[in-house]
Amino acid sequence: MQHLDLTVIRQALAWAQEGQTLWLCTVLSTFGSSPREPGAWLVALRDGRHVGSLSGGCVEEDFLARLSDGAFQAPVQRVRYGDVDGEEGGLDGPGVSLPCGGILDVLVERLSPGEETLEHLTALEAALTGQRPQLRHVDLASGQSQLEDDSGLGERVVLPAVGSQEAPGQVQLRVGPAARLVLAGMSPVAEACAEFAVRLGFEVILCDPRPDIFAGVSLPGVERVETLPSAFIAGGGCHGATAVVALTHDPRIDDLAMIEAVRTEAFYIGVMGSQKTSAARAERLKRSGGLSEAELARIQMPIGLKLGSKTPAEIALAVMADIVRVRRGRERTDL
Repeated sequence: MQHLDLTVIRQALAWAQEGQTLWLCTVLSTFGSSPREPGAWLVALRDGRHVGSLSGGCVEEDFLARLSDGAFQAPVQRVRYGDVDGEEGGLDGPGVSLPCGGILDVLVERLSPGEETLEHLTALEAALTGQRPQLRHVDLASGQSQLEDDSGLGERVVLPAVGSQEAPGQVQLRVGPAARLVLAGMSPVAEACAEFAVRLGFEVILCDPRPDIFAGVSLPGVERVETLPSAFIAGGGCHGATAVVALTHDPRIDDLAMIEAVRTEAFYIGVMGSQKTSAARAERLKRSGGLSEAELARIQMPIGLKLGSKTPAEIALAVMADIVRVRRGRERTDL
């Protein structure tokens, strides 16, 4: 699935290869109502051509108008939208009122043509296509940026803390492949999970080898693969931004999926079942599957947050909430 981030970076790379100067904008933080989360990208040229989104309309219009008038000559700037009182907190430029009443802080980087820009954008494309999540450091004074390997877990944007002595003038931006959910087997809970995950922006892949299991099921935005989930996982179906969940109560599907999933870089692995069922499964996976204690510890069983869920939709909500928790780098004790 080609998500919007990848579209933005591939267009930026294409323009850089043409020798164009381009502007890469990143949403750093939002306050109040905002249709785009921190980390969202937009890339633009001086002539108004652009790809991506910052707010869904009003911010883009103002930015492109100012860009065409010759603004944003500095290598890097922070601009606040929605702060009508003007400059605040060291941000650049006048405040612009937003109809939604929200506030957005936007990082604007001016990227000049050349090998350095091409190499950097190529590395971002590689991170977005699943080769390795990266942590992008941008110096707010010079505009210099660098990349380092990252787990991909945690907030997409990490702003310098007030009074921080460690790189106080840097912002950190997580870049990685689109979050993927691999559902091992079809079930009412898996169907509900798929619907939630699509709305959350996940790439959703539902694997099941059983004949006619998908008959009469409508799941827009979900890729259906008629094969054993374990075969799909073993065949390279997971990367570091993948969650693998088994929700069928069928050990022939669930157990094999778990055995293969712990051999991948998946950030979340879970299987449905009661405490008693989970204890029996752990013993079975250890004895028959050869899993170590460390591998067993990677599996969330029972899966999901303890919400007292009973219905398939409630269980799916608990599962997806737990996946989001882990993806955002939150411990259960923080909830």
